[in-house]
Amino acid sequence: MFGITRRGFAVAAIAATAALAAAAPVSAAGYPDRTVTVIVPFPPGGASDQTARHLTAKMTELLGQQHIIDNRGGANGSLGAGLLKQAKPDGYTLLVGSIGVFAINPALFKDLRYDPLADFDLLTIAVRTPNVLVANPNFPANNVAELIAHMKKNPDKVSFASSGTGSSDHLTAALFMQKTGTLGVHVPYKGGGPAISDLIGGHADVSFQNLGAIAQHVKAGKLKALAVTADKRNAALPDSVPTMAEAGVKEVEVYSWQAAAAPKGLPADVRKTLADTMTKALNSPDVKQKFNDVGFDVVANTPAQFETFLKAEIARWKTVIDTGNIKPE
Repeated sequence: MFGITRRGFAVAAIAATAALAAAAPVSAAGYPDRTVTVIVPFPPGGASDQTARHLTAKMTELLGQQHIIDNRGGANGSLGAGLLKQAKPDGYTLLVGSIGVFAINPALFKDLRYDPLADFDLLTIAVRTPNVLVANPNFPANNVAELIAHMKKNPDKVSFASSGTGSSDHLTAALFMQKTGTLGVHVPYKGGGPAISDLIGGHADVSFQNLGAIAQHVKAGKLKALAVTADKRNAALPDSVPTMAEAGVKEVEVYSWQAAAAPKGLPADVRKTLADTMTKALNSPDVKQKFNDVGFDVVANTPAQFETFLKAEIARWKTVIDTGNIKPE
């Protein structure tokens, strides 16, 4: 008669449980137990890099494992985003990138090798900042109404500096011209820094730049601010600077934002751990203050909220790009 002893049954049960555990996906129980890599799809020093460093420093503290930054710039951020798509969905490879990576590239590039909605597990929109319409101090227009009037009298003469084709500042300018029925000249630069320098030097007329990048120049009198693309006025600017809506131009409320994602297919508990930890990190008083100091507001929304927002953003910028017949460089 064949049978199995109680001890034999217990040993078999333990072995079966171990086999199931080995075959199961990574769970949050032991996550993370090694270094986490965070891809930043731009060179060091920019807004995405700064956001990633503030966020991951706090996540390292909260989770007890090192988070390292891997800067992989190129192709408007699509190189790094493509690497995220190829990574194993185990929570050990993440990405922190801009509105361009998530919402503009899908509308701008017809042959993009990733789809943020299909290929990524969205985690959170970390921070956002409005753009500010700024001009060289010697430019004749001192407010939005005067700028529109000047552009209508001088079509295709006013130069709009931007940090590059398809950037948030470029598309904000395109949206502004579409809403006001004006025509200007887009002058793309390799980054916001050179664009701002030429604006200050009088080699360009106006630009829509991130609040944090121009606030100090406005305060120093090197640039004049005509309007902010936020839903309310900003304390970092003079009290006299209105919102775009207050200045008479509707539907040009624009924020440049930074967000975090992982490869599609994270185990549910790992995804929850990441989303919850990011929310806690971003809302930590010290981290929030660091972002406020450079002109960013913390968002820290949920994955579901991020997905809903992203769908609307992609549709919005696709309309702007198609209407303006904007092509990548």
